[in-house]
Amino acid sequence: MKLEGKVAIVTGGGRGIGRAIALAFARKGTRTVITARSVGEIQKVAQEIRKLKQEVITVQMDVSKEEDVARMVSQTLKRFGTIDILVNNAGMNLPNRNVVDLTLEEWEQILAVNLTGVFLTTKAALPLMMERRRGKIINISSRGGRLGAAGRGPYRASKAGLINFTQTVAAEVRDYGIDVNAICPGAVDTRMVDEISVGRKADLGPLMHPDEIAKVALFLASDDSSAISGSAIDAFGHTLPIFR
Repeated sequence: MKLEGKVAIVTGGGRGIGRAIALAFARKGTRTVITARSVGEIQKVAQEIRKLKQEVITVQMDVSKEEDVARMVSQTLKRFGTIDILVNNAGMNLPNRNVVDLTLEEWEQILAVNLTGVFLTTKAALPLMMERRRGKIINISSRGGRLGAAGRGPYRASKAGLINFTQTVAAEVRDYGIDVNAICPGAVDTRMVDEISVGRKADLGPLMHPDEIAKVALFLASDDSSAISGSAIDAFGHTLPIFR
């Protein structure tokens, strides 16, 4: 799975799954753009990538803001001249909150980052990919995108919408050599899981490591996955109920 010289954008690349994907790509030779709202986190990841002797730039941004996305794409093209791979990983969640207790602001914030942000980055990257007639887009959905659950309304609705959006875009660009897929991780050992599962983490069973999801993304970013587009790949590890 060679990615030598490819230009990859990883949103939410400062920690967890995003960090693992950015590092996995860099080890395979990508020139990488990592973004997040926290500049300190992405700078640390950039230092790790530079130790691998690979090129990297960091962009502090909010994926839900169109002007931030435009600035990020502009900086990417100025430095690297193209976009080969887009990983839409940036996301957010809330601790368990039933619909009746949600505020409109909370609902809109989750959808803005988890779904609208993917729309904005995809829309910005597609024209260049379509012109060059090649590209890979990988959206990080969730096991929660497959099924609703009490207390998880906005997050799971956004991740379900992301699966549908993935299929829609894949259908729209099928004649341009662009593959668009989603990964639906199960429970992964990340800070987000820590934050939303206070006192309940043990109930999730054995957690996966972010590197396990990065390996799936690595495959989808490579030419080896040329037979796959419009798919949502379940990466549940041993977190499925059948293993408990």
